[in-house]
Amino acid sequence: MKLKSVSLALATTALVALTLPVLAQDKSGMNVGATAEGAASGGPATMNLAQELYALGVAQGDALTVLAAAKLAASVEVTEGTAGKLDPATIIFEEDDLLKRGAFPAGAPKLPEAMMADAGRTASVVTLSKITSEDNGASDAPVTADAMFAKALELAAGDEALVGLIEDAMAEGSRGRIGGAVEWLSRLPAGQTDVWEIPFYGNSYAEIAVAGDGDADLDVAVTDENGNVICYDVSWSDRIYCDWTPSWDGYFYVTVQNMGSSRNSYYLLTN
Repeated sequence: MKLKSVSLALATTALVALTLPVLAQDKSGMNVGATAEGAASGGPATMNLAQELYALGVAQGDALTVLAAAKLAASVEVTEGTAGKLDPATIIFEEDDLLKRGAFPAGAPKLPEAMMADAGRTASVVTLSKITSEDNGASDAPVTADAMFAKALELAAGDEALVGLIEDAMAEGSRGRIGGAVEWLSRLPAGQTDVWEIPFYGNSYAEIAVAGDGDADLDVAVTDENGNVICYDVSWSDRIYCDWTPSWDGYFYVTVQNMGSSRNSYYLLTN
């Protein structure tokens, strides 16, 4: 083929490409794709594990287990988030169908606004249902790293070697922290339900954790914009961890139901 013919062929191909409609990504299925390359659990998973270990250590009266929990909690750099208000008219929530449906948009899914890169992680929340109890529970928030260290010292009283080990860990503090966790605190009364709307990027590893204060059972479902259930937990627990990789930029919905008879103050954490 002569050079002139090649040039003409290339020009024709370019013209056809410009005139063809851009094929939109199919967003009708479940918004879960292949695991993102290099994906590894981060801050939300670590904080959830810290709460689990702390509860176990306290139940067993084991200062070393509580110390391990405290060190895990102190190793995560957490940013406190301020949630916006989610309009209940924009979502559908079937209270008696948590396992199958959770929450999802009432209308066509909207495109996420600027999130992590420009404005930080965003989240909006609405609380539904009626209060069935005025009991505020024994705790006002999940246990912090400082409170865990204090409990470890309490359990280690009289053991100088163990006390020294705990004090050394406290002095080391947050050295070598891992980042990437944002937390929102919700004090959810008995019988009420929170619905959170959170954006995640497509093809990027996503993590969500719910860490309660231990005062009441929390049932949790994570759904995508099409109402597909990605994770759920209806066990007798107030902690859940969920990770996945979205196929496209989209909003996800975290439904948290307080199934107990007293308030549960929990953290919602994301990467």
